[in-house]
Amino acid sequence: MASTTRRTRPPNTDLARMIEMCGGAIHKSLAHRVNQLAHQAGLTTNYTHTSIANWCRRGMVPDWPVPRLLAQAIGERLGRPVELAEIGMADAETPDADVGLDFPRDPADAVRVATSFWSSVNRRDFLTGSSFAVSAFATPVTRWLGTPADETAAHRGSLRVGTADLAELRDAADDARRWDSKYGGGNWKANSVTACLQERAVPLLNGSFTDGVGRELFSVTAELSRLAGWTAFDVGQHDAAQRHFIQALRLARAGGDVQLGCYVLTTMAMQTLLRGFASEAIDMTQGAFQRAKHQAAPRVLAFTKLIEARAHARGGDAKAAAAALAASETLLGQARNGGEEPAWIDFYHHARLSADAAEVFRDLKNPKAALAWNAQAATMAPGVFTRSVGMRLAIVGTAHLQDRDLDHGLQLGNQAVDILARVQSARALDYVREFNTALTPWRREPAVRDFLHRTRKDLGIAA
Repeated sequence: MASTTRRTRPPNTDLARMIEMCGGAIHKSLAHRVNQLAHQAGLTTNYTHTSIANWCRRGMVPDWPVPRLLAQAIGERLGRPVELAEIGMADAETPDADVGLDFPRDPADAVRVATSFWSSVNRRDFLTGSSFAVSAFATPVTRWLGTPADETAAHRGSLRVGTADLAELRDAADDARRWDSKYGGGNWKANSVTACLQERAVPLLNGSFTDGVGRELFSVTAELSRLAGWTAFDVGQHDAAQRHFIQALRLARAGGDVQLGCYVLTTMAMQTLLRGFASEAIDMTQGAFQRAKHQAAPRVLAFTKLIEARAHARGGDAKAAAAALAASETLLGQARNGGEEPAWIDFYHHARLSADAAEVFRDLKNPKAALAWNAQAATMAPGVFTRSVGMRLAIVGTAHLQDRDLDHGLQLGNQAVDILARVQSARALDYVREFNTALTPWRREPAVRDFLHRTRKDLGIAA
């Protein structure tokens, strides 16, 4: 049962007033509704009318997220949203600083950890920083590599889960992928992913389902959590992104979906790489590949090798980067279009490999190889892959600058700004910053000064 913080406080007259507005003597039914909402959130509570009385008369405050559930229950009666301040609980305790970082061994505990995190992550006072701790991935990665699949996914609850429920979650994931590609992680729909997890996935995870349905449920929920992490990562909310990725990896294990676990771990490696930890990213991609190489589709394994190549390039190891890139290309050649592959990997084809290979050789300061690979990459539609097109222009523009071609570099840089001005993505802006750094030898040139002024004005990038 969720507890109540026992602190000496004056009576909570705000809460009492709100309850009076609901009709007065409703303590019993209000407690019942809070218990229902808590159950939907994966919590076990047993509040009674006495609990409500203690919150009013003695100023006691239930532990998070019960204050939010109480405000929701009162809001349902009033027919409008109710803020925590209105019920005298504006200073309710913030979530545990470690919420979302756990990777429980027991599947039931995993559901509780995930639902607790999802109920907290959209709070205004939650994770206001953007810190990244590579050490937070140590336990989740170790436990997934040791046991990538739970034995069973069946569960008994009050709500029967069926194929229509799974289809709804898959549609939500497909929709989120499209919006992220086009508008970046900062688009107005980004929070809808965590809302879907909290409002739709949580009741289903606590429902009744067979092993087969359960595995599909855990897998699609893991993909939604990975997408939530990706959008957070894209806008620079690295702490929240880490927690979403950890929960995604745990849910993939609950679903026995080893190839999705491989993909999630590869995504975690990509975040690790872009936060400056290339060596750790190499370990993660190699571990993911070895664990899944007999169970994952070739296209999934090919993407893992691609991110390994990028990590070696950031680490300055040209030989290892070339070997991993070649392995990715070989695996991609084994993939069959239209074959039995998950929808979430359909973006990875030879054009994407070529575009990323250009980045690999840009990082290795080999502009001629970077430009040669870029020439193989097919044109991507900016209306569909807006962020990717903008980042690719910045990458190729940087390669031209490395090749001492200022005019061509600035042409591509300006095109990148044209596109990225329409996207909300902190990750994309990092590529423009790298481009700006490559402009250092020409800082006195008027065209360069104009470009730097433009990135400051249109993208908010400091010179």
